[in-house]
Amino acid sequence: MHQLEPYFGWLKYYDSSLDSLSPFNGKEYNYDLYSDTIYGYYIAPGWDFMGSETLYLKLLYVNYDAGFAVIEFIGEWNDAINNDIMNLKRNIVDEMIHQGVNKFILIGENVMNFHGSDDSYYEEWFEDVEDGWVTAIGFRDFVLDEMNNYGIDSYVNSGGQLEAINWRTMKPHLLCQKIDSQIMKRLGM
Repeated sequence: MHQLEPYFGWLKYYDSSLDSLSPFNGKEYNYDLYSDTIYGYYIAPGWDFMGSETLYLKLLYVNYDAGFAVIEFIGEWNDAINNDIMNLKRNIVDEMIHQGVNKFILIGENVMNFHGSDDSYYEEWFEDVEDGWVTAIGFRDFVLDEMNNYGIDSYVNSGGQLEAINWRTMKPHLLCQKIDSQIMKRLGM
């Protein structure tokens, strides 16, 4: 797992450690020191702790004026034991919503497993974004299936054409436009 690094291709557009509104503002990264672990396996130092021992993230891009954020994850999403959705919602998402972010792109290529609980925090997030949305792209099929078993697909858009998006080849604002277009088609707008 130590070789799985967050995507650095957009660092020229956004750096969460330099964003005064980011929960990671001022964080200094030592890329020579591997200190954080998930189940005893070291992870690359570029990932950020959000309050969960099994799920880390990286704010890849946030645009407060356009109201969207792109967040990449690594680890095991475990709502049953670690209440990861509560940690994500309270420690990261609530602050971003307060700053006007209402569109969230969650990238889960490095999420290895999902353990669900109830959907109350997902429902709250869905209600908080009002005219916005939350979408999951790049998640493994079995992880999405497990999320859907808990009804999370009622609150988080995933699957279909969203999975065909090659997000790494796009600039952040174009990715958001593409996803917004796909979601509007789903809603018949």
